[in-house]
Amino acid sequence: MEASLNDYLNSKFDIEPKDIRTYSPLTLAYIGDAIFDVVVRSILVNKGNTAVNKLHQRASSVVKAPTQARMAAALMDDFTEEEADWYRRGRNSKPHTKAKNATTMDYLEATGFEAVMGYLYLTGNMDRICELVRRGIELTGLDILE
Repeated sequence: MEASLNDYLNSKFDIEPKDIRTYSPLTLAYIGDAIFDVVVRSILVNKGNTAVNKLHQRASSVVKAPTQARMAAALMDDFTEEEADWYRRGRNSKPHTKAKNATTMDYLEATGFEAVMGYLYLTGNMDRICELVRRGIELTGLDILE
């Protein structure tokens, strides 16, 4: 069995794993946003060499609150009970910031989506992250897989 990236990093930096239930949804959203960004950037980069400004434009069109909110809405029926719970907790959290180019509702729904990504990452479930991201891309009609 392969170690997850999070387990690998914990071992390299002598960090004891923590109980996932002790994390706030905003902490999960913090790491979930980064993981989602890495997944999207990896998809784009691994499709072949492209000008960096084009990569940035394509990634930015996906890794933003309105698109994440659309993905979350499209994936609601695909979430497990536990994922749906983390989504609700993230969406209902009280963030101290707001996205520059998003409605408050989009921002909260995106925070819920990011919390799910963070939960899955910290529990070592990259397969599920990839499954949800692929399904979300398909359901929302994004063209990054083409």
